[in-house]
Formats: sequence, C-alpha cells, structure tokens
Amino acid sequence: MPSVYSPEYQLVIKTLRETRIQKGITQEKLAQALQRPQSFIAKVENGERRLDVLEFAYIAGLLGIEPAALLQKIMPKVTPL
Repeated sequence: MPSVYSPEYQLVIKTLRETRIQKGITQEKLAQALQRPQSFIAKVENGERRLDVLEFAYIAGLLGIEPAALLQKIMPKVTPL
C-alpha cells in the first residue's frame, strides 16, 4: 500500500525504524517503554498511523536520536514571514 505521507515524513519513520533495528531493540521493547501495545509501533513503521510531535520526540529519545538534529536534516530552509 503506497504511503500518503510526504517523503520527509517517510524519511523520519525510516530513520527511527532503522535505528531501532541497528540497536537490536524490538518493537515490543520500544512499545513497552512507551506504555503502548506492540501494534502501535508496527502501525507507525508501516505507515498506517502517523506520529504526533510528542510521540516522535519520545521515540527518538528512547532510540538515542536527537529529535532536533533529525528534523534539521529533512526540513528545507524556511525564511520567516
């Protein structure tokens, strides 16, 4: 099923998933740390559920990723109005 999410969002999710796998963290272990069911992580990684900003920050933190650094890599330079 093709994702309706932007390439930038897909890159964030891909980075989170790849980091989780590289660190040997299971979906179950990550879900337990978030006090969520394993299906929550599976749905996020499969593009069935979108993360909100706080969920993203918590997951990134648990995986040892600095959320701001990841966002800076994907966000285009924006000129303030």
